[in-house]
Amino acid sequence: MSEHEAARIFKRATNLSIDSELLAEARRHKINISRAAELGIAQAVAAAKATRWKEENRAAIQSSNAYVEANGLPLERYRQF
Repeated sequence: MSEHEAARIFKRATNLSIDSELLAEARRHKINISRAAELGIAQAVAAAKATRWKEENRAAIQSSNAYVEANGLPLERYRQF
């Protein structure tokens, strides 16, 4: 998501509890606390989605891997490497 797109999204004020030393250090470095928190939350959400997708698709992935192990890649004879 670009900065321009992010600016168009409605943002909601919220309260966060953050380690006071970390907050002070972030302020010393002139870090935008809201943006940093938003990026961290976005990364956590993406990681949770990826984990859930892997869990939901574990059987299909295992089945595909077993097929390739037993039969090789379907178009392997056309590979150039």
